[in-house]
Amino acid sequence: MTLRIFDTATRSLRDFVPVREGHASIYLCGATPQSQPHIGHVRSGVAFDILRRWLVVKGLDVAFVRNVTDIDDKILTKAAEHGRPWWEWVSTHERAFTWAYDQLNVLPPSVEPRATGHVTQMITYMQRLMDRGFAYEAAGSVYFDVAAWVSTEDSDYGALSGNRVEEMEQGETDNQGKRSPQDFALWKAAKPGEPSWPTPWGEGRPGWHLECSAMATWYLGDTFDIHGGGLDLQFPHHENEIAQAHAAGDDFANYWMHNHWVTMAGEKMSKSLGNVLSVPHLLELVRPVELRYYLGSAHYRSVLEYSEAALQEAATAYRRIEDFLGRVGPVEVGTWTEAFAEAMDDDISVPRALAEIHNAVRAGNTALAEGRTDDAAGIAAGVRAMTAVLGVDPQDERWAGGTQTSDAPLQALDVLVAAELERRTTARTEKDWATADAVRDRLIAAGIDVTDTPDGPSWSLKN
Repeated sequence: MTLRIFDTATRSLRDFVPVREGHASIYLCGATPQSQPHIGHVRSGVAFDILRRWLVVKGLDVAFVRNVTDIDDKILTKAAEHGRPWWEWVSTHERAFTWAYDQLNVLPPSVEPRATGHVTQMITYMQRLMDRGFAYEAAGSVYFDVAAWVSTEDSDYGALSGNRVEEMEQGETDNQGKRSPQDFALWKAAKPGEPSWPTPWGEGRPGWHLECSAMATWYLGDTFDIHGGGLDLQFPHHENEIAQAHAAGDDFANYWMHNHWVTMAGEKMSKSLGNVLSVPHLLELVRPVELRYYLGSAHYRSVLEYSEAALQEAATAYRRIEDFLGRVGPVEVGTWTEAFAEAMDDDISVPRALAEIHNAVRAGNTALAEGRTDDAAGIAAGVRAMTAVLGVDPQDERWAGGTQTSDAPLQALDVLVAAELERRTTARTEKDWATADAVRDRLIAAGIDVTDTPDGPSWSLKN
């Protein structure tokens, strides 16, 4: 079976044919660590981790590059607002992202380059663009000349995002010396108090788009397989990356893949909307494996609408898989089904793949009920293979110690906790605060968090 992926650049499903037989090269736009990671950030990490795992089990040697944008206007602003050195601020939050990826079993990249470590490559890239007539220096900054590029027959500027050139707004505030509003900064002239690096055109710091073009080609070559990132990066970031690379004479990425957003109430998750859900907070509600299952459960090109109810439904669905494997007992990893492989080869259709896993679980439970333990064990081995591809194999040692082998203990615990919560509610109604507090303290001591909601108290296990 041939993997087919949806290429954003051509807006079509295309057979995946790697540049080098037996190898796959992927560049993923990673974190800009200006703040704590939320699930909108790490959904991209989970989605492309699943793609990577599928390529590996199909026998490809995968080079996976995920960058860190460690110098950026927002980073400098945030650090200044908090009175911290920019390098300390970015390092603190980079560690938070690494922690979040690790909690969700996102495999470490082959290399994780930082923008500030590749200024030499950026200078070379700018010089190439200048030599070809597609970049110019102005007041110590260097800009990409969009008009010069779009006037060539090789230009495809705007094709990725579907924007018309004359309507493109770069969103840049530093425009001194720009020939056109459509031009974008490759290099920003130094400002007092900001970090800077020497170049032939003066001190300054890199522009966002230049960073990724330089790092992607440095590690993967002038032609590589897949460039990925969030949907919001199509323009201006990825559109400008393509322009830089093609203008410099590089073929760049053969396929472009974009994951959709996590939303709340139909709005993209962002700090400006005040609806950010941090990874540490959600890990107080569900286990890491359950959060990964949830974030990977929707098709990567579909919106994932967050609600706590949806998160808990996903956790319950995962526990059904876990319960079945727990009833069978330890088994070796087997082979996935043909239907599972067809789903994964169809643009990494995880919803269809999960449907096949749950079909197998139902068949396995039937086999157990009928006493066909050998059949159940064979099915369980297949379930392990399929869940391993998605990074959520309950019997993988990665999740050892966090496995819940049956729903029955949780159900029994729910009955006991519910009785305690009812006692607490009655005490509060009768203004018996001592009893109410004693119940809550006892539950907390037992590792149970209690949250009072408009619909009454709810509880969850501490992780």
